[in-house]
Amino acid sequence: QVQLVESGGGLVQAGGSLRLSCAASGSILSISRMGWYRQPPGKQREFVAIINSGGSENYADSVKGRFTISRGNAKSSVYLQMNSLKPEDTAVYYCNAGYGFRDYWGQGTQVTVSS
Repeated sequence: QVQLVESGGGLVQAGGSLRLSCAASGSILSISRMGWYRQPPGKQREFVAIINSGGSENYADSVKGRFTISRGNAKSSVYLQMNSLKPEDTAVYYCNAGYGFRDYWGQGTQVTVSS
């Protein structure tokens, strides 16, 4: 089992920045990928960014050039630096970790971007 705890959400004005953090505990040696998803109000959860154990990153088109994902040195944490935030980035952001067909989720952190 893997437990994930997110932090760093909040309220920010459009154009501002936030940095989300996610700490993993439990069976962390098995984790091969960590990433972020978000669920905007009234919409389904969507992919934001992912980083694998080799350091390869992938981003949703909507956040490319504005968001950066990174992992901590111990690879038990993942971060999401969000710059040039837009009102449409408003969502609950979820940390995800997994290996193979197994996926684990955090409880989410709210990000609200005011116009």
